[in-house]
Amino acid sequence: MAQNENELLVARFYTAFQNKDVAGMQACYADDVVFTDPAFGTLHGDAAKQMWAMLLSRGTDLSIDFSDVKDNGQTVTANWNAYYAYGPKKRKVHNKIQAHFWLEGGLIVHHVDRFDLWKWSRQALGPMGFVLGWSAYFKQKLQSKTRAMLKKYMAQKA
Repeated sequence: MAQNENELLVARFYTAFQNKDVAGMQACYADDVVFTDPAFGTLHGDAAKQMWAMLLSRGTDLSIDFSDVKDNGQTVTANWNAYYAYGPKKRKVHNKIQAHFWLEGGLIVHHVDRFDLWKWSRQALGPMGFVLGWSAYFKQKLQSKTRAMLKKYMAQKA
């Protein structure tokens, strides 16, 4: 269970995520936050905040849990799991993610999520993910697709 202010902030972020409270999640981020993960690459500021809004707006069956929130002095780490159906075939995905947070002034300034992209691609895409999901080409194509989706989402919200 979270004990210090930094751990409480990260727990608040994930509790808002569990409750599909986009504003609550975004309130934990600094305006110039940097977010990085294998699916989106690196996003800055509003793009990082809007990415969560987009994911929650699309992922109607998304559920998450989190654990092991720990302040390690320089970073706060946490583990979280995402469960959802992906794509037109509604393939079941259970993504296990390790998160690292850097905080300043009571806000998250840098957030890195790490997960096994090949394992994710096998679940989400089936045989195609098994064949291509390990490659740099796949990662580049995925990031291009997710960024285009985010750009379209943000344009519609503007």
